[in-house]
Amino acid sequence: MGPGYFVLAIMGCADGGSMCAEIGRRETVFRSEAACMAESDAALIEASIEPYPLLLAECRSVTQRVAEAASATAG
Repeated sequence: MGPGYFVLAIMGCADGGSMCAEIGRRETVFRSEAACMAESDAALIEASIEPYPLLLAECRSVTQRVAEAASATAG
């Protein structure tokens, strides 16, 4: 995917990757999916203390309005 706005969500899942729920989200708004994915390993390591058998990182596309709101509350 090309340029845009992305947030990195961490999902906690049951065995086999079923029944996932968002358990965290990075405050950073990324300008590309590649930049977002580059942070996914570090985010998963930080989330490894969570009591889920499987953790997933997911870069989600957001609108410019959502990205601006997220930046305003983070800073």
